[in-house]
Amino acid sequence: MPTWKQHFIEQADYQHWADDILFTAIDHLTPEAIEGDAGLFFKSIHHTVDHILMVSRVWFARLRGEALNVDWRVIHHPDWRELKMALRREVRQHQAWLEAQPEDWFEGEAEFTASDGKPRRMSVHDALTHVFGHYQHHRGQVSAACTRLGAPCPEMDFVYYRRAVEKLLNEVGNA
Repeated sequence: MPTWKQHFIEQADYQHWADDILFTAIDHLTPEAIEGDAGLFFKSIHHTVDHILMVSRVWFARLRGEALNVDWRVIHHPDWRELKMALRREVRQHQAWLEAQPEDWFEGEAEFTASDGKPRRMSVHDALTHVFGHYQHHRGQVSAACTRLGAPCPEMDFVYYRRAVEKLLNEVGNA
């Protein structure tokens, strides 16, 4: 049975893998399709991916005991290529940070000021479940928009990630 630490390190790796699958699909779209109103909560694919990055930053700041205020109405990374690279770096940095945390940290609680200005308290594993679930939620919305706009449908389910990891491990073991 994996520990919370092992589980969330794997979840960070999965997020990185799924982002790459999604970006491959998005790369089939024109810049106008990426920037235009795709019917998402944050309108464009670009703004939605920027939102994923910024929410990740906010939650990991909270988990480190820091505060980060973000204006959700603006795109913080206006260059699409830079945004993709920033999200890739961010997820790997979070994965490394999670790897550095002691096992018992994952059983602890985080205290933070919520977006509404109120103090909150949440278990670390619930906070991490939320942030990784948030990635998947918005990634799914972007995936649907991409498919509707003519991009190939990205297969980003966790089971596909597990199969890809198993295949890679078998290839390494047979080398």
